[in-house]
Amino acid sequence: MKSSFWCRSVAKGAVSIAIASVLALPSPGFAQDSPVRVPIDAQGPSTPFPHFWEQTFGSGRAILSLRDEYRQDIDAVHGATDFKSVRFHGIFNDEVGLYDPARKYTNPGQATQAVATDGIYNFSYVDQIYDGLLEHHVRPFVELSFMPKGLAADPNDLHVFWYHPNVSPPADYAKWDDMMAAFARHLIARYGIEEVSTWSFEVWNEPNLDFWGGKPKQATYWELYDHTAKALKAVNARIRVGGPSTAQAAWVGEFLQHCHDNNVPVDFASTHVYGNDDNVNVLHTDAKIPRDKMVPLAVAKVHKEILASPYPNMPLYFSEYNASYANEPNVTDSYFMGPWLASTISQVDGLVQSMSYWDFADVFEEQGVPRTPFYGGFGLIAEDRIQKPAFHAFAMLHKLGDQRIAVANDSILATKTKEGGVALALWNYLPPIGEGDKYTSEPATVGAAKTFELSLKGVPAGAKVTLYRVDGTHGNAIPAFDAMGRPQTPSREQIAELRKAGAASPPESLKLKDGKITVTVPARGLVVLVTSR
Repeated sequence: MKSSFWCRSVAKGAVSIAIASVLALPSPGFAQDSPVRVPIDAQGPSTPFPHFWEQTFGSGRAILSLRDEYRQDIDAVHGATDFKSVRFHGIFNDEVGLYDPARKYTNPGQATQAVATDGIYNFSYVDQIYDGLLEHHVRPFVELSFMPKGLAADPNDLHVFWYHPNVSPPADYAKWDDMMAAFARHLIARYGIEEVSTWSFEVWNEPNLDFWGGKPKQATYWELYDHTAKALKAVNARIRVGGPSTAQAAWVGEFLQHCHDNNVPVDFASTHVYGNDDNVNVLHTDAKIPRDKMVPLAVAKVHKEILASPYPNMPLYFSEYNASYANEPNVTDSYFMGPWLASTISQVDGLVQSMSYWDFADVFEEQGVPRTPFYGGFGLIAEDRIQKPAFHAFAMLHKLGDQRIAVANDSILATKTKEGGVALALWNYLPPIGEGDKYTSEPATVGAAKTFELSLKGVPAGAKVTLYRVDGTHGNAIPAFDAMGRPQTPSREQIAELRKAGAASPPESLKLKDGKITVTVPARGLVVLVTSR
């Protein structure tokens, strides 16, 4: 079977060849005539395996971070993954109140007077937002968006999102530059440059789509980026800034060439992709790309573009990714996410410095206020703090070590732990049971199980094994929700029942027998096992 390190070689060859080879691979999750026998040498060669998939998470827009449930969800995800930063839209939205040129203030004993200089900026909510993140042990990954109405060239250029952010370019770049400088000065004054220099400042969001009203899009985005990067760096050169923050893995090569040719500072490249993104727009092919291959192929494409750019060592951040960009209940609410996530991590290892899952919780209002807990929201945690299978998948994969062992199997990710044992992820990937925005109930037969017979060399023959599962009957609240009749607004008692049903299943305690263990993984299931002495 093809090595699970296949994507490292993809970056060195033509993407079209990579696509052809991927489409020729057999689907790994269907019935097999016999168990899969896999030898794993715990003392064999290994490569660094930094946990790039759990460093940053996306979230609902900036103002939502002031909500108590948002902060409780941050604590839950941080406890499971130890993630470092959170990215959201809209720190400059008018609801945050930063840009306030008409504001007046009154000093005791003095007449009302116009606010001077930086006084046209109101940092009250900005401070509450960023203070709240830091108090909950995560940093901001600062997306610089969207346009305050008072700065917009077109105050009516509003995005279709429920909260209608303004996506216009600035009417006056001198005023935009002033706001960027004031923003940077304030953050440094409040948090110190040692802290702020660890943050990433990303210019805008998906300017190649309808989040940017400049025309032509690319040239006007270059102008926005150039002004923003130079204004921030003029305050302090240690501020880390990057872009182009595009959808569909676009523009990265052109962006880096532009920065080089025009001597514009750049510290990282960022872009986005989703498992059901358009194959023509992302990979420029008519071939249908399976959901479990789209993200790896897009990452490989952009990695190759960076290698060919004037900055071949530029860090690459995929600052949004998920299995779906739409609300698909049978995808993002489902235990399908366990094997999809493990497979994606396995394939993109070595090609990207950070990937930000979109997003950590369903405190989220882009399509409006959620009407029901399970509607295909992007988060790891549903409304009312009900954990989804994806939450447990992240918690389980967090247990993997930081050195990867080569294994000739596309459904195993093997690592060494700091304690001298091994941590393995095993999965049984099949496409989702149903796709689209309508929930499809699970049929009686959901696919064949897969059995792995593992021989662990370099591990004590009778070592203890702790085994964690997420699948249709482990860490999955959906059967309980179905049994309730999928109520749109569950009662408090039903919410408590769903939280219990969606909680992680207790781990299993096993032992190696003569250095061997047999594990069966049901269709669309994920298992993580960790050995100890």
